[in-house]
Amino acid sequence: MIIVITPEPIISSETEIINQLFREGLDLLHIRKPFISNEEMKNFLDRIDSPYHAQVVLHSHYDWGKEYAISRFHIREKERMDGWAVQFKNQTLSTSVHDINAYNRLGKEWEYSFISPVFPSISKKGYGENITVLEDIKHRDNPNVKLIALGGINENNIHEAFDNGIDGVALLGAIWESNQPLQIFRRCRQNALS
Repeated sequence: MIIVITPEPIISSETEIINQLFREGLDLLHIRKPFISNEEMKNFLDRIDSPYHAQVVLHSHYDWGKEYAISRFHIREKERMDGWAVQFKNQTLSTSVHDINAYNRLGKEWEYSFISPVFPSISKKGYGENITVLEDIKHRDNPNVKLIALGGINENNIHEAFDNGIDGVALLGAIWESNQPLQIFRRCRQNALS
């Protein structure tokens, strides 16, 4: 599984790129735009082709889910600790962890969890140095929740994440920090499938 996470600010041609990524085989898109208004979120969702709405995951502005037939929601670590998951009956939920012990404790209500940072971050300079996540994955013992690698993943190291038993990867900086996001996505997808 390959997931793309949006950058927090809206960027030029973003929804056009998103629609092209879906046409290229993107599995899921996480919309992470905590600082935009309700109206800006509506306009953003309007520009994503409606056949792809079922593959969209909202990190905020959850109320738009009904109007756009979106049933996938990402609950941040803090909200998970505060018990937010109970608000989302019969929805598909994901969350985030930063260590394998927190992942191992996740219950069956979660379809998958990001674990980060796997490699030094592309978009957050200096974040993820001296990390041991790939080593820690060997202690994975949660059969119910898929594990998605996040942080510093690009076309050159994507295979390393999969070689270590990850169920999928999330791309952020590799896509949005590139002048050629579609080519980067194609190479990542090709390297993940090979």
